[in-house]
Amino acid sequence: RRKGKIDKKLTLAGNPYNIAVSQWLIIKGLFLIFVPIVTLIFILITGRFSVKNIGILTFGTILAFIFPNLILRQITKKRQKEIVNTLPDVLDLLTVSVEAGLSFDGALARLIEKFNGELSKEFSRVLSEIRMGRTRKEALKDMINRCEVMDVTTFIGAIIQADELGVGISNVLRIQSQQMRQKRRQRAQEKAMKAPIKMLFPLVLF
Repeated sequence: RRKGKIDKKLTLAGNPYNIAVSQWLIIKGLFLIFVPIVTLIFILITGRFSVKNIGILTFGTILAFIFPNLILRQITKKRQKEIVNTLPDVLDLLTVSVEAGLSFDGALARLIEKFNGELSKEFSRVLSEIRMGRTRKEALKDMINRCEVMDVTTFIGAIIQADELGVGISNVLRIQSQQMRQKRRQRAQEKAMKAPIKMLFPLVLF
């Protein structure tokens, strides 16, 4: 069960450096061993044991335990942010490709050629799984679990529903593309509105 949770976290982070669960556990173990040892050596060199130094040792041990998870969480957030930012452009290319006469799978292949990044990697995996015999629905649903990004979930849900109802993919892609671009504009406007408030404190301080 624990390994399953770690595997899920690594998947959400995009499997950085292709680290396996066993390798991740080794990395965490090394942090738990070496950071307290280095801290202890530093304390012994610089002075005798005291309440302050014991506190430093305790803090170092706690930091060694949580630091790898913090790094992994940061990588996950960065990856999800990239997916959100690039999704509208990806949808534009898919829409143009399908309207030009390509199938959805053909549009994915073209996307993989033209785009680099996390979304391109995910769609490349989807296309590979489809070519290996998995249904499009299963491959796309797995992509939802690997990303956990609401915009991707909405888009893939619309594609799956269009497949099931026999609705034209090009219409769905066009609508999704417009909605994602509108969401991106709204996010940019929200950031612009928050900027003066964030700048207020440094201006007052300095």
